[in-house]
Amino acid sequence: MPQGDLITTVEELKGWVGKEMGVSDWLEITQERVNQFADATDDHQFIHVDPQLAAQTPFGGTIAHGFLTLSLMVPLQAALKGVRLALPVRMGVNYGLNRVRFPAPVRVGKRVRLRSVLQAVEEVGGQAVQLTYQNTVEIEGEAKPACVAEWLARLYL
Repeated sequence: MPQGDLITTVEELKGWVGKEMGVSDWLEITQERVNQFADATDDHQFIHVDPQLAAQTPFGGTIAHGFLTLSLMVPLQAALKGVRLALPVRMGVNYGLNRVRFPAPVRVGKRVRLRSVLQAVEEVGGQAVQLTYQNTVEIEGEAKPACVAEWLARLYL
């Protein structure tokens, strides 16, 4: 994939539909991060926060919450290496998700990264554009991804 391609217009952006926008660097999933997410969401299920009990499960240890993996798409998307958007954006918002799946667990100590493909560009009104991404959170050294999500973002121009 070419590095550093710069998109400056909505028409140029439409030309990227179906193409990979970028891949992030690897991010290690630590027990500290998992514990902080458990505290923030009040989800203290033992498979996430108790290494001794989780070691007795088929996972062999603690795993990240699926929603933690999903939420990491925000910083990983911001850190993509590849195409750069240079549109006159006043504001961007997460508009939602069409579909989310968690095919494989992320064991604590593993590293994940995001791969993003632009699926659609839709002009909304006269001042906004809605982007649909197929985002895949990959787990280093594993065949199945941790998360696959169709993510909608709105850019207000």
